[in-house]
Amino acid sequence: MAQVRNKQVVLRDYVTGSPKESDLNIVESTITLNLPQGSNQVLLKNLYLSCDPYMRILMNKMEGPEGFHTFSPGSVSRVVFFLPLCQNSPFKCSFLCFEFGVRIRRSCCMLRSRSCMPGMTAYAGFFEVGTPKKGENVFVSAASGAVGQLVGQFAKLTGCHVVGSAGSKEKVDLLKNKLGFDEAFNYKEEPDLNATLKRYFPEGIDIYFENVGGKTLDAVLLNMRVHGRIPVCGMVSQYNLTQPEGITNLANLIFKRVRMQGFNVGDYYPLYPKFLEFILPHIREGKVVYVEDIAEGLENGPAALVGLYSGRNVGKQVLVVARE
Repeated sequence: MAQVRNKQVVLRDYVTGSPKESDLNIVESTITLNLPQGSNQVLLKNLYLSCDPYMRILMNKMEGPEGFHTFSPGSVSRVVFFLPLCQNSPFKCSFLCFEFGVRIRRSCCMLRSRSCMPGMTAYAGFFEVGTPKKGENVFVSAASGAVGQLVGQFAKLTGCHVVGSAGSKEKVDLLKNKLGFDEAFNYKEEPDLNATLKRYFPEGIDIYFENVGGKTLDAVLLNMRVHGRIPVCGMVSQYNLTQPEGITNLANLIFKRVRMQGFNVGDYYPLYPKFLEFILPHIREGKVVYVEDIAEGLENGPAALVGLYSGRNVGKQVLVVARE
């Protein structure tokens, strides 16, 4: 039995509008680590936390969407990554990843995000919902984010032409020079998104991987090809709005017979072995790379999370709680 200091980030109150660091409190307490004698339980040490855009939805005072549990003031979100404290233990040491209650055992040498939730989200959304074909035109919004950067690489591996949008010159350069996108643009420098998409997709878009919603989605609907597909992964541009923006071009779903489908990665975890068969060889061969934005220390958790909604992060936002 041992007593240790425990630090937590908790929600101060429900959030309206854009979240602020002051909406989250750092709380410290003392906890007792105690396993009953003869128990088969294992103590786990938290090494990493994931900061993801969807967490903003869970800060609202509302009944959460089916499959989501909203936060409550004073509550702590679920923990994502662990490493067993297994000295002198009969249990084999390995890196464990817990996502939505699913346990995934992996090698320590692999990057966390490519083979956990962001990787599985990209795989399910692109291949299972988007059903790509070689030679098709693919547009990815929020393309330098945790999921978007992988969708673009998966599309290139499939033989597609890929264009991504992001919010800074640095991110656009990253998409084209490191992540292998054919083209990329800074949406903040494009006053007419419809004209921009026509410039990059003169023949139209076959697959739009939706991460942002709002004006981007409205412009995309004008540029979809007949029988196009829109996997809807997120709508980050809408999360902080008290009144979401309306979409005016939905009739194009009818005229062009476009399939627009939302999805939740939790529905696709039975495909995880199939996903690993796909991605592991590409990682080993260096054909899939990944960019993470690392914040150090739980005390920097509020800033890391809030920064997602202003585009401060470059790549997947990860919070390091402890190095060992």
